[in-house]
Amino acid sequence: MTIRPLLRYPDRRLAMPAHTVTAFGGALRELAADLLDTMRAAPGIGITAPHIGVPLRVVVLELDAKAGPQTYVNPEIEWASPEMILHREGSVSMPGVNDEVQRHARVRISYQDVDGNMHNEESGDLRAVCHQHEIDQLDGMFWIQRLSRLKRERLIKRFEKMARG
Repeated sequence: MTIRPLLRYPDRRLAMPAHTVTAFGGALRELAADLLDTMRAAPGIGITAPHIGVPLRVVVLELDAKAGPQTYVNPEIEWASPEMILHREGSVSMPGVNDEVQRHARVRISYQDVDGNMHNEESGDLRAVCHQHEIDQLDGMFWIQRLSRLKRERLIKRFEKMARG
């Protein structure tokens, strides 16, 4: 389909909650295909519609080339395990920097597919981390907000220095 331009941190649109998808069909399928192409070009393993400036609750993940991509529309966390894990995270909107973030080890989400059908999924490890990371983004919480103030400030300085070249 189309590789779309990515918003770059600190674009204020990355801090805005995304709207619930209410129209299912061809335009939504096209958006999901564009998200997949944009994510692969970035490169990344997860992307949301807000990353390309579209304020809708749409996520595309591709954690395993063999399993292929998965599109999640209007995802919500229904349950999170009390066990926590640390995982190194980054963003297609802030390339070149990453840091460890504490997340729930397992989550159960509800979501719709591109046709509007409801689904539930329970996941652990990397997929659980990705669900939490991307749903945070849909809620207007950029991943670095999960870091301590000191770590966040250091990471932003590193990113700004890289951007200046």
